[in-house]
Amino acid sequence: MRPDTLAGPRRFGVVARHQAVLLRRAPGPLLAYTVMPIVLTIFLEPIRASVAPAGTSGIDAAAPGMLVMFSLFMVGVVGDSLINEREWRTGQRLRTTPLRAGELLAGKTVPLFAALLAQQVAVLAFAAVGYGLDLAGAGWALAIVGAAWAVCVLGLGTALATLVRNHGQLSAVKDIAALVLAGLGGALVPTSLLPSWAAGLAPFSPAYWAMRGYADALAPRPGVSATAVVVLVATGLAGFALAVQSLLRPHA
Repeated sequence: MRPDTLAGPRRFGVVARHQAVLLRRAPGPLLAYTVMPIVLTIFLEPIRASVAPAGTSGIDAAAPGMLVMFSLFMVGVVGDSLINEREWRTGQRLRTTPLRAGELLAGKTVPLFAALLAQQVAVLAFAAVGYGLDLAGAGWALAIVGAAWAVCVLGLGTALATLVRNHGQLSAVKDIAALVLAGLGGALVPTSLLPSWAAGLAPFSPAYWAMRGYADALAPRPGVSATAVVVLVATGLAGFALAVQSLLRPHA
């Protein structure tokens, strides 16, 4: 294998290791967004149980709902890392170094992808141990849906970072958008209980497709909603494409 063939993976590895170090040095947001969905699941499970269809339990929707909502809050963690690169004029330096925009973006997001998967494992494991959420036979389906949802969240974070000017704007937009998208998507209450206008907007929320994907994965006969996976992955890839173009702009 030629040295130039290995150069790209090496550059990616350097960026990924650096991003992992940054996350380890400031684990607060990742820890908070993992613990908070667990805490809220405890309080929301009885409410979900009271409106759950016959033959289902409240935990089937409460745990995925809180997982989806706080994954959306992690959009801010993703966006912060990209805004830092913009403030450091990384886009300008890219044009004078071998590092490519795609390599930078991949290196920044892969550790965050792992963090999002770890968040999902922690919340679902708590639901299984504490409330008997049946994960038997659902592992493969949850892995597919979870990976698709993580890609979507990463794409949303990278896209949002290109649309705001600073960390303060990102924080405000992220908090409001996370609540709106989670509410419309059925993460807080079933979409069947939403006002008619909100229920009509539900499919425009990525959270709706994530909840649909988790519902199918946790069904008595676990399966994967192909539509949900495609929508989530496509949303994420669109966000990545926008971020790459932003990094390559002369004013980046």
